[in-house]
Amino acid sequence: MNDRPSNAAPAREKTAIQVIERMMKLLDTLAQRTGSVSLKELALATGLHPSTAHRILNDMVVGRFVDRGEQPGTYRLGMRLLELGNLVKARLSVREAAIEAMRELHQRTGQTVNLSVRQGDEIIYVERAYSERSGMQVVRAIGGRAPLHLTSSGKLFLAADDPRLVRAYATRTGLAGHTRNSITDLPKLERELSLVRARGYARDNEELELGVRCIAASVRDDSGRVIAGLSLSAPAERMNDEWSADLIAAAQQVSQQLGYAASADAGTSLPAARPRH
Repeated sequence: MNDRPSNAAPAREKTAIQVIERMMKLLDTLAQRTGSVSLKELALATGLHPSTAHRILNDMVVGRFVDRGEQPGTYRLGMRLLELGNLVKARLSVREAAIEAMRELHQRTGQTVNLSVRQGDEIIYVERAYSERSGMQVVRAIGGRAPLHLTSSGKLFLAADDPRLVRAYATRTGLAGHTRNSITDLPKLERELSLVRARGYARDNEELELGVRCIAASVRDDSGRVIAGLSLSAPAERMNDEWSADLIAAAQQVSQQLGYAASADAGTSLPAARPRH
């Protein structure tokens, strides 16, 4: 019996790292070229054997990081990279545009202010402004996730979706609840989303966490698409709907920095923001 330690795991790890390094070489080479690049040219530029380059490129084609060119045996950067790049760009630019407005809103209300973006069927918290005087323990840290239908920010995204997409979301997720106040059936969710569109902001009535209520307003990009939710969280007994005016004004401020110009006939009912002193 051989009692010597196995070298299999370190060898596999080394191989995996080599594959990643080779993938990055191929991607960097494709990024430096315009149009499609032949396998021969890629192998020559990266120093990889053609069969090795071919195998890695095929794997990246499956993942949509690389697309096949119009000519046989040629490759170009894939659409997946564009999708990921746009996602990163949106998060970074939204956070940068929102941070000052978030701090001002926190100072005006004394409550926790959150910035969230959508990823699939969840929201992700990407920034927060709060202090001890907020009077509420932060349950979900930056980077934390929550279902769309249980959060005020998530409802903003669902309210902007086509009804068919909302029904598909309900089917995928089953509208699982977290508290006794959670909305867990589709007709009730659809009525709630109609209210969101009519009010111009969304509410979470202790649907994600008992004892915590939230209101949220949409942040839009230059095309008018909802790309983030700006929300106020407060202990349930302290939530004041009058804060919605300041919240909406802050969300509009961030949207304008991102190039959004609200149409005068947008048809959305928004409370008038209180004057700033």
